[in-house]
Amino acid sequence: MRVVPPEALALSTRPGIPQAWRAPLIALAAAWLGLAALFAADWRDMAAQWWDISTYNHILLVPAIVAWLVNLRRPELAKLSPMTWPPGLVMVAGALLIWVLGGFAGLSVARQLGVVVMLQGALVTLLGPRVARGLAFPLAYLLFLVPLGEELVPALQLLTARMTMGLLGLSGIPALLEGVFITTPTAIFKVAEACSGVKFLIAMIAFGALVANVCFRAWPRRLAFVTVAVVVPILANGVRAWGTILIAHYRGIEFAAGFDHVFYGWVFFAAVIALVLALGWRFFDRAIDDPMIDAQAIEADPRLARIGRFSMRREAALAAIALLAIAASGWSLAAARLAAPVPAHIALLPVPGWQRADYTPAEWWQPRHTGAAHRLLGRYENSAGDAVDVSYALYAAQGEGREAGGFGEGALTPETDWAWRSPGPEIVGARVDRLAAPGPVERVAATWYKTGDLVTASNARLKLANIADRLVLRRRTTSVLIVSAEERPGRPAPRAIRRFLDATGDPGAWMDRLAMPR
Repeated sequence: MRVVPPEALALSTRPGIPQAWRAPLIALAAAWLGLAALFAADWRDMAAQWWDISTYNHILLVPAIVAWLVNLRRPELAKLSPMTWPPGLVMVAGALLIWVLGGFAGLSVARQLGVVVMLQGALVTLLGPRVARGLAFPLAYLLFLVPLGEELVPALQLLTARMTMGLLGLSGIPALLEGVFITTPTAIFKVAEACSGVKFLIAMIAFGALVANVCFRAWPRRLAFVTVAVVVPILANGVRAWGTILIAHYRGIEFAAGFDHVFYGWVFFAAVIALVLALGWRFFDRAIDDPMIDAQAIEADPRLARIGRFSMRREAALAAIALLAIAASGWSLAAARLAAPVPAHIALLPVPGWQRADYTPAEWWQPRHTGAAHRLLGRYENSAGDAVDVSYALYAAQGEGREAGGFGEGALTPETDWAWRSPGPEIVGARVDRLAAPGPVERVAATWYKTGDLVTASNARLKLANIADRLVLRRRTTSVLIVSAEERPGRPAPRAIRRFLDATGDPGAWMDRLAMPR
């Protein structure tokens, strides 16, 4: 007779998926597959960003991390009873509204956030509030699927430049800071977009949130660890930039560039991760065998009991999710087909006291207007020797791939020699930026947006107006005007811009005249 060890018997009798969970999980899988298929374009766009953009490569690990987090909770989750919960449809509807409005505003990140929240809402609807409470952190961690963070680049560039200047001062190396350009006796260094530290910061936020949940129980300790995971990479990136300039000062530019890519790229930030973990290690307060959730406490929670009284048939919930998704898709499709009529040809207008001149900037500058039906760029000069450059774009509609105020659009084009330096001097009704390029070359750019009767310098106001138009399926053009000038000795750029505006009159009226056919 063969004796079976107790642990082997336990393994052989361990149940699979509990019977009460099978139908709800099948319904959830059907809902998720249906939503993924209906909004496949957005998932493809996200996947392309995860794979092609190094800033988001870490997101490729997020699905596996979420699966692992769910598995850690599986023993306690099995003790809960899933239920179909109709209030969860509000979350689904909200996610679909975010997706629709994101499409109307041309904000791909809003559309992507919407498709992720749809999955969360479907789970809450089909598994109920108690299960959602048990899966709260894995559900929240799904938000890291949304490729966010590029918007932080300009601020991080400036912060890194200022930290570097402080460290150079302590090192005794003379330096001059102009925006994101640092001039030393060795060379002029630019804190470029790739040197902003955004890649590592975004990954560290996801890492910090994961460790805070898995290794800590107390919320103050969790928040403290996440704060450390955010602050230390920012400080470390300043040290990295300072170290590169320091090495260049003593060993030469080429040596510093090679050292930066090898040492700082692979060794330095690995040490930063180790440092963050070392700082938090002695404060870990979750034992290795502690359950991640307490099913008994969740079942006994009176708040969950009160809201858990609502229920509906599972088939009806699936049908409601499908109808909401189809309605949102139809609404978006109808709005996407909107396009206001635009003339076949437009041209820059004569301006009293000013003449057209060859466009010969000291450093090439060309605003980006992706998806515009028409783009104009030219130079005007007056008899006093002032020169201004005018960029104008006319859009038949706003949406994905044609966003007048989108990231990287307008006066400052990413991945060029131009960098944002500071806000420019006030010009009534305009957004004014001071830009800089190596040389050094400085440029002041004043920007206006127009749609319908609205003339604004605010990208947010423009987006809201565009959204309102598409909500009611109204066709209207959108235009962008950028009046810019280089800083020249004895010829200040703001003065040239103001003189030009005095000659053109109201910017909104001038934009309307530019949009007329020629």
